[in-house]
Amino acid sequence: MPPLPARSQAIDVLRGLTVALMIVVNMSVSETKSFAPLLHAVWHGLTLTDLVFPTFLFVVGASLAFTLDRYQSGGTPAVLRKVLTRALLIFMCGFLLYWFPFVGIDASGHFGLLPLAKARIPGVLQRIALCYAIAALVVHFGGRRAAVFAAITALLAYWAALYLGGDYSLTGNAVLAVDHLLLGDAHLYRGEGIPFDPEGLLSTLPAVANVLAGYLAARLVRERGATWETISRLLLAAAPCIVVALCWSAVLPFNKKLWTSSYALCTIGIDLAVLGTLVYWLDLRRVWGWTPFLEAFGRNTLFIYLLSEVVSTILNLVYIGPQPLYLWLYAECFESWAGSKVGSLLYSVAFMLCCWLVAFAMDRRKIYIKL
Repeated sequence: MPPLPARSQAIDVLRGLTVALMIVVNMSVSETKSFAPLLHAVWHGLTLTDLVFPTFLFVVGASLAFTLDRYQSGGTPAVLRKVLTRALLIFMCGFLLYWFPFVGIDASGHFGLLPLAKARIPGVLQRIALCYAIAALVVHFGGRRAAVFAAITALLAYWAALYLGGDYSLTGNAVLAVDHLLLGDAHLYRGEGIPFDPEGLLSTLPAVANVLAGYLAARLVRERGATWETISRLLLAAAPCIVVALCWSAVLPFNKKLWTSSYALCTIGIDLAVLGTLVYWLDLRRVWGWTPFLEAFGRNTLFIYLLSEVVSTILNLVYIGPQPLYLWLYAECFESWAGSKVGSLLYSVAFMLCCWLVAFAMDRRKIYIKL
């Protein structure tokens, strides 16, 4: 039996597309100056932007289908060591990212370390780390059947937890209650007007299903190859996921900030359909001319994401006169001639392209930073 391929161009492109869109979304100047598709739903609902993070988790699972075999060759101790170490490093990168720049001036005017007592604990990379670790261990110890069972169980158990633990409102949901009890309000995100974290502990449970779905889809692509059968299976799996999710949303609304089970299932269906489409165009039709741009992003995903967030924080801390540097750049270079919303979009795209130049240079020099 020939060895399985070590990479998939379709998955590299999907990963790169996700990173590019994530940077564009994250670097928008403000909600009032962004187009509606580039905003998260205020509460219930689903926008283009709400697809970015679950797709990121999907490709984390897809990558697992290509890497876990190498860990398993060393047995369970090697798997545990590699998976848990990687998860811890990703988690700490996320935590340090929110604590950055680590020092500042407190309310009394003293300069020193920013207090850990007020540092946010949950976050994007923290959720990725937890979901990756759980999914990897499920697959290692139980295989594909366990992955399917765990994904379905996670979605149903989380629905039950939301239903029994409160309601689906911002102030009355079970996610908030669990985080308040285990983490404390000081360690939660406050962007919703109250201490509530959209990457809370309880809502990480259904997000594991997105990672497991990515693993199962990529495993199919890796083992079956780019065939009509593979594409058909991906699309046939996508259709019922989306249909069931739409029906489910009548009683459990789509909600990215709560990561409702209906939302998780719908995004899984969309990602399966997108992956099937990419396999068709890239591997069967061999339409490759547009892919190198995204592949460069897809090969240093974590580093480029961290770079974009650190640079964004610096642009917010450095002032030109009375305004942060990012607002000055936006106003002087884009808003002055393109208007507020188009200018904001162009600023975000320009920021993304600067990140791409770094990714491209690293790719050309075969520099790949992985944990």
